[in-house]
Amino acid sequence: MKEPGIYLTGFADEAADDLSGQIRVTETLGWNRIEARSIDGTNINDLSDDRFENVCRELSDAGISVSCYGSTIANWGTPISRPFEESLAATDRAATRMRRLGTTLVRIMSYAVLRDRDGRALDDQKEEERFRRLREITRRFLDAGITPVHENCMTYGGMSAGHTLRMLENVPGLKLVFDLGNPPLTPDFTKTFPYPMQSSLAFYRTVKPHIAYVHIKDARWDGERKEERYCFPGEGDGEVVAIVEDLLQSGYDGGFSMEPHMAVVFHDAQVRSSADARVENYVEYGRRFMKLMKKLGKPLKR
Repeated sequence: MKEPGIYLTGFADEAADDLSGQIRVTETLGWNRIEARSIDGTNINDLSDDRFENVCRELSDAGISVSCYGSTIANWGTPISRPFEESLAATDRAATRMRRLGTTLVRIMSYAVLRDRDGRALDDQKEEERFRRLREITRRFLDAGITPVHENCMTYGGMSAGHTLRMLENVPGLKLVFDLGNPPLTPDFTKTFPYPMQSSLAFYRTVKPHIAYVHIKDARWDGERKEERYCFPGEGDGEVVAIVEDLLQSGYDGGFSMEPHMAVVFHDAQVRSSADARVENYVEYGRRFMKLMKKLGKPLKR
């Protein structure tokens, strides 16, 4: 079932590890959806069956639905050399759990980039094997009435906008979740090594027709210190204002999902803040984005 128009949601696990805390921060913002990724430090797809059932009940009792199922299928931590059976098992488990949640969007990726010790991408990225696997993963989700959306992260499809298009040409039915904050932190592997970072706006313009969902993140690359810097929407190099404005003017009617990464970074355990700071940052992030939406002529309360 298609979501009814534009809505706001987010990775509430950046505000709290426990589900009750994730629900509270969502309610504080006046929203009724979360993008489910981890609960108590465990990905939702890896929870025990009993714990997952409890999660479903807690969400239902709170009137909170799951906008997108944040799986780790084929993500940046999964090399293409891993047995495909593992991905298929995760796919089937996700489809079963998503039917229980009533969720129709699942985030996937396209396996880790193959690089040498110096950081150069290998000429042979095992494209045909990646595409073969993604076709089967996509087919299984589509057969279950679920739309898989690929995130432009540090996997094959995120190597450049061109890589994304080549992947889509070879994987019918696959759609995109476009993360605005990833390009400024992701090398453009079509350029000469050492690779420059990507442009969010250029990437967006190339893949725009295929976008079904959007992650709101903003960041900039500190080239001198070789560090990622995350910031509030509109304050980094993610070109958030220009892209969101274009989406709204173009009739986009899906979700905008907050992924601040300012207090907690999902893939970097060293980035941690106090419980109160995490909640405050997440709420402030959501409120700032709502102000941005209002400024662009699309005021939203949730």
